[in-house]
Amino acid sequence: MVDDERWKARFRAARISLPRWARDAPNHSIYRSNVTGTWEIYTWDRGTGAQRQVTERPNGTWIGTIDPSGEWVWWFADTDGDEFGVWKRVPFNADEGAESVPAVPELEASYPSGLSLGRSGLAVIGRTTDTGNTIHLCRPDASPEVLYHHSEDAHIAALSRDESLVAIGHSEHGDSRHMALRVLRPDGSTVADLWDGPGKGVYGAGFAPVDVDSRLLVNHERRGRDEMLIWDPVAGTEREIVLDLPGEIGAGWYPDGTALLISHSHEARDELYRYDLADESLTRIDTPRGVIGGAAVRPDGTVEFFWSSAAEPPVIRSTSGSVVLTPPGPVAPPSVPVEDVWVDGPAGRIHALVSKPPEGDRPYPAVFDVHGGPTAQDDDSFVASAAAWVDHGFAVVRVNYRGSTGYGSEWRDAIEGRVGLTELEDIKAVRDWAVSSGLADPTRLVLTGGSWGGFLTLLGIGTQPDDWSVAVAAVPVADYVAAYEDEMEALQAFDRSLFGGSPDEVPDLYRQSSPITYVSQVKAPVLILAGENDPRCPIRQIDNYLRRLAELDHPHEMYRYDAGHGSLVVEERITQMAAEMDFARKHLGMS
Repeated sequence: MVDDERWKARFRAARISLPRWARDAPNHSIYRSNVTGTWEIYTWDRGTGAQRQVTERPNGTWIGTIDPSGEWVWWFADTDGDEFGVWKRVPFNADEGAESVPAVPELEASYPSGLSLGRSGLAVIGRTTDTGNTIHLCRPDASPEVLYHHSEDAHIAALSRDESLVAIGHSEHGDSRHMALRVLRPDGSTVADLWDGPGKGVYGAGFAPVDVDSRLLVNHERRGRDEMLIWDPVAGTEREIVLDLPGEIGAGWYPDGTALLISHSHEARDELYRYDLADESLTRIDTPRGVIGGAAVRPDGTVEFFWSSAAEPPVIRSTSGSVVLTPPGPVAPPSVPVEDVWVDGPAGRIHALVSKPPEGDRPYPAVFDVHGGPTAQDDDSFVASAAAWVDHGFAVVRVNYRGSTGYGSEWRDAIEGRVGLTELEDIKAVRDWAVSSGLADPTRLVLTGGSWGGFLTLLGIGTQPDDWSVAVAAVPVADYVAAYEDEMEALQAFDRSLFGGSPDEVPDLYRQSSPITYVSQVKAPVLILAGENDPRCPIRQIDNYLRRLAELDHPHEMYRYDAGHGSLVVEERITQMAAEMDFARKHLGMS
């Protein structure tokens, strides 16, 4: 008998994000929480302990920040998850229920493309519309000024502490997957440019957090993996941070600018280090085995970090030994640990993570849960949906296919020009291993995923129809040409970079990678879940695919919800999870 309350309790357990604090008022923090049943923005005064809910909207709020002075909380107001809206703000110390107001009333609604706030009240706001990408300099009591505009993808990367330098990421060279950096003065003049050439992106990770310091921390991939360098665009110098660590490297500044907090990711797990710039010493910070979903250094030098593992639910920890902030109510029930599997694939070893039910006999019914992105990866973190499948007797297999991050630039970029089909070769290799090893029952295989994972699900059941028993695709790309026509502009730029052009320029590549091309070959029953307001995988192209399934009289179901690219409402997410499992169990004869 399945304990439905156990898996639902994981979704309902109150959670919080890693708190962010005001640079010049570190007792003033904000965080996200689902404590009311919907993800919203909260303030936390660390001095008094007072906490206050800032936003309250039917479909939740995800994006928020606090200005360096700690006086203002900014949050992005879209409409029911459509990601198109304006920035609003409210005083940190406002009364409960205080109304937020438009932060810059002169700026019309857009898709967000970054925000950097200064302590003088300056705001640098990135906006994306159908006319391109614009970066505005917004001073108090003055009309916004256009600092930068281009038809290709661009975003705010950083604002220097003294507000004399603005770093932007741009793709004027036509490749939004491998961006360049430009540092500007507030008058729009260029200080310096940094670009490592085709196929090698650079990304700003923050100016040094001290006055009169023009050093910019930069992510690069000069040696085929994510690493860090320090670029001074004023002095014209670069300093690469070369560490003898496998895997990929990210970093942030210590508050005095003399050291870096290094985040090291290797084989789906993370660890933290302190790197002193003066003597180049590297000191490991003690953290449990698992995944660090964000970390930052407090003014006193302690590090706060968001940690979880597949078996243990998230917690906000500090290197002081304390738990930083605990939401009210019961914690989520634990799940099972993951096992690492390496499978030989067509282009090298493929890393997969396997979660097995504690009871039941092999071979198990198995769920291949395909991650989105594609520039993302599955890791050893706590995932309520994977735990729910395990509770219902399924083995869960998650594949870090080519296209995933964490395994080097070549692995990540291998999908370009052959989109979807490359990833599915790796997923099939792991699928075949799972069957031949006796882990998975070949007659009870579920292919599922959301976003890019939903796209690969629909493409997989069309191109590999004999390999899958059931398909569950959430917010997928189903008709790639129609999706391109309707999606947000930044994703159009992403697709042009991925395919080497638009559907008009390379129509055959879009056709061969579009699930609707293969719909007549589908054998598995199909469930699709989609948001009516989704700007990333728009509803029209999903309707096109569903119409073809109906014309073919193919068994399928559709679940629509009134939000965007996923839901921030806990009970809605539970309803969707139940629909997914019920559909799979019904068509596998398990209900």
